[in-house]
Amino acid sequence: MKKHYLLALLFFSISHFSQIKGTITDEKGNPLPFVSVFEENTYSSTTSNEQGVYQLNVKKLGQNKIIFQYLGFKTQKIDVAPEAKTLTLNVKMLEESFTLNEVIIDPKNNPANAIIKSAIANRKENSEKTARYTADFYSKGMFKVKDLPKKLFGQKVDLGADMASNLDSTGTGILYLSETLSKITFEKPNKIKEKIIASKISGNNRGYSYNTASLSTYDFYENTLEFSINIISPIAFNAFNYYTYTLEGTFFDENNQQINKIKVKPKRDKEPVFEGYIYIVEDSFAIYAVDVDIPGYRMKQEFTEKMNLKQTFTYNQKNKIWSKNSQTLAFNAGAFGIKFSGQFNYIYSNYEFPSSFEKKTFGNEIVAFELNANKKDDSFWNEIRPIPLTIEESTDYVKKDSLLTIRKSQKYIDSVDAKNNKFKILDIMMGYDYKNTFKSRSFEYKGLLDLTSASFNTVQGLNIGSGFTFKKWNEENGKSTTINTDVNYGFSEERLRVTGNFTHRFNSINYATLSVSGGTKVAQFNNANPISKLINSVSSLFFKDNYMKLYNLEFAQINYVQDIANGVNLNAKLGYEQRKPLFNTTDYSFFKRDDSYSSNNPLLPNDFTTSAFEKHNLFKATLGARINFGNKYISRPDGRYNFKDDKYPTVLLAFEKAFAGSEKKYEFERIGAAVQYDLPIGNKGILGMNFKAGKFFNAENISFIDYRHFNGNQTHIGQADRYLNVFNLMPYYSNSTNNSYFEAHLEHNDQGFIMNKIPLLNLLKSTMNIGFHALAIPDRKPYSEFTVGLDNLGFGKFKLFRLDYVHSYQSGIEQNGIVLGIKILNVLD
Repeated sequence: MKKHYLLALLFFSISHFSQIKGTITDEKGNPLPFVSVFEENTYSSTTSNEQGVYQLNVKKLGQNKIIFQYLGFKTQKIDVAPEAKTLTLNVKMLEESFTLNEVIIDPKNNPANAIIKSAIANRKENSEKTARYTADFYSKGMFKVKDLPKKLFGQKVDLGADMASNLDSTGTGILYLSETLSKITFEKPNKIKEKIIASKISGNNRGYSYNTASLSTYDFYENTLEFSINIISPIAFNAFNYYTYTLEGTFFDENNQQINKIKVKPKRDKEPVFEGYIYIVEDSFAIYAVDVDIPGYRMKQEFTEKMNLKQTFTYNQKNKIWSKNSQTLAFNAGAFGIKFSGQFNYIYSNYEFPSSFEKKTFGNEIVAFELNANKKDDSFWNEIRPIPLTIEESTDYVKKDSLLTIRKSQKYIDSVDAKNNKFKILDIMMGYDYKNTFKSRSFEYKGLLDLTSASFNTVQGLNIGSGFTFKKWNEENGKSTTINTDVNYGFSEERLRVTGNFTHRFNSINYATLSVSGGTKVAQFNNANPISKLINSVSSLFFKDNYMKLYNLEFAQINYVQDIANGVNLNAKLGYEQRKPLFNTTDYSFFKRDDSYSSNNPLLPNDFTTSAFEKHNLFKATLGARINFGNKYISRPDGRYNFKDDKYPTVLLAFEKAFAGSEKKYEFERIGAAVQYDLPIGNKGILGMNFKAGKFFNAENISFIDYRHFNGNQTHIGQADRYLNVFNLMPYYSNSTNNSYFEAHLEHNDQGFIMNKIPLLNLLKSTMNIGFHALAIPDRKPYSEFTVGLDNLGFGKFKLFRLDYVHSYQSGIEQNGIVLGIKILNVLD
């Protein structure tokens, strides 16, 4: 009953709004987009859309003063007395006449510098005025594409029927359109609680939009603004190290306050800085407006051409606060001749500024959805929507929503599936996919010629795989079931191996998942698989270096994982394993055919008859936990979505016990822990840390397989974006241990802080990495590495490479080497 009462009250309050609407143009009749429109001394506000059309809900009937504010144009204040429910008010705005008193331009006495210095000095005071508030929030987001081809690199571009339905014959149109209406509670620097009242996505009846206030907060009173990297604010404490300023003029707003228009230019083009204009109020030195650009290369986002951020603030004479009422974020991006653009519009209204919040106001849940938030009808949106839809947006909603009814019908879905499910004779070799969308089921056969599974190693020779996968899912409750079988055949070894797996996820709230698997496969001694199949194949066939060492594993195991508390994930596994040694069966290579491969024994590389262990079997039980302190999450009706709080580290804990072995000597216990943390250092980059430690018990004579193996690298090829879990020059099994161990990995990426300032080198638009890696185990001298290198290297927009110089030291032996990082290998392998 209470919920019905609140809903009725909401609609009652909406229905008692008076609405002022119209079109805003310049003197020539051209529509003006994103003009701020608000009622004087209130927090009722909106903006015009791209066609200059606006609508403003006014709470009180009677005499109202409506203000129209647009950068570059004179602010207008118009008295209106709406007697009817709706009033049409068209406005023509005049260009602003900026004045600039005659001054002598002296580098030592730049008038803009004095204003910026005052803005910096008053930054904390002005920021504190809006340090905590509640507000209504509206956002509208849209992605568009232009010139999307039907094929790219010979492969069909398939966006799905929902996204592609509004593209014309040239591949141009709206890919995504959504709106969100919410109530937010915020406290600086980053405490937020958001309740989604209504959410709408064009052509999607589920409508859980990601256009949230928590993902759109950009505060120029902070020293940096977070995009893909931290961008320096034009009024940061160290802003004069990055910017030059020019006072281009002054004007007076509707309250007769002087506004200074200041042009912001970067001192160095490659730095993480803005360019454009910031408007500063005289005397209080608060921000009046911001209109700045960020080229993509300054954010290390090469595919983004340019991003524009606009903010406007309004002044309330009652509480003397300048508060942000609108924000627009737009970008252009592209590659391969395809152009993308996006625009997000945000409206903040109905502010309240309490002096404090209760202690339990903020929790780990940052966003929650009201019941049926995605079910609001058109009448609701037409009444409450602050920014009117453009003709293009209205058409997109109508077209996609009408098509949705058809596309959700079983008849349509079955017809589309029938077309895609047609079987061709070549599918026997190349693979076949079958999908029943209406029943949420799919089947995949990888084919007899699955080239993605092909690889080479000295145990199996050329080996290739295939397999079958069945999936069933439920989007509403997050349940899913997957059953798959993989087969692999080694031609030199002449042996077929088969594994199978059953996985069931119970929900998308705590992500409880049960999996059962078993079969026979080849496995690396280091179960972290430090050598990829692709790298090993190239290393063996071209250079005759067979670093991958394998054994035969017959296994059966059951695994259960679940989030047991906020930020705490528990993983339990019980398995039976039978291990058999394997030997090289081939000496084939493309080159160096007179050379010999090393043996498959990682301990005795020149002994081809002795194995690293004896055949044996045992049971293993493992219990692991991952703890993300301060974990934040979004609650949606269809699931819970977690976000790690970057202020805190991630802690990993593990206990492993081997028991019921074929011989007592194979049984042992091991405890382990790891701490992972990224420490942001302002605009000077980020320091990544990964510390690991552990200890074995009763493990004097265990199998070499169960030793703790560390991720070395002898190929001089790096595959990861970051090297926080690898020793770049250490032989793979040279430091394996069945005792205690401690390893540390630290890597600082300057994110351009140093590289942007070095002439010529800054043309690379790269970043500098400095790293340190150390390993300590008993009865052996510590191993250490120092690295320095460049990241974000490549050609044009494709920054796929990294290059590092590495110096290592252990027991008086020093090594030096170069590691080439190829990040695309993460995807290919």
